Amino acid sequence: MDPKIRQDALEAIERVIEILKKKEDKDILELKELSNHTIHNASIFQDECSVSLAVLVYALSKIMARYPQESYEYKEMLNLFLVEKDNLENDNEKGFNDAMKRLFSLISKIDSKLELYVQEVINNAQIKKGSKLCEHGVSCAKSAEVMGISQWDLMDYMGKTKIIDYAPGVDLKSRIKFARGLFS
Repeated sequence: MDPKIRQDALEAIERVIEILKKKEDKDILELKELSNHTIHNASIFQDECSVSLAVLVYALSKIMARYPQESYEYKEMLNLFLVEKDNLENDNEKGFNDAMKRLFSLISKIDSKLELYVQEVINNAQIKKGSKLCEHGVSCAKSAEVMGISQWDLMDYMGKTKIIDYAPGVDLKSRIKFARGLFS
């Protein structure tokens, strides 16, 4: 596993463990924010570990939002995340993957909508990648086509970010001077 991916995964897992240990009202919100971060990583690295972790964190946030803590095996979930952390720290990729499979199995037992979560995470990653293409000068239509998403989804996401507001290179005075030069 790439060291950068391992480090990002380790940081995300450590954050999940902190959240699960605290048991506060804001846990769901923190997990959603962490999910967005892991989805961003999945869109950048496009590796199995990042995508799986993004899905796992997203699914966990959904479970915690929908079900009371007593309805799922909270301690077992925490223990599996601790095992994942230990395996990553010791560069045990097989152990990490086994713990990941057990976590997915546990989540599947709790919530049968896991497949929907996978699709949503992948779709969000495609949208973020499409916005990065636009950032590099590719049209919105072409970016959406390349990523296999709708222009509406891409424009909706970009409208919520500062991507469109960023125009490097020419300052306002130079633009005005150029425009005046065209009409004089």
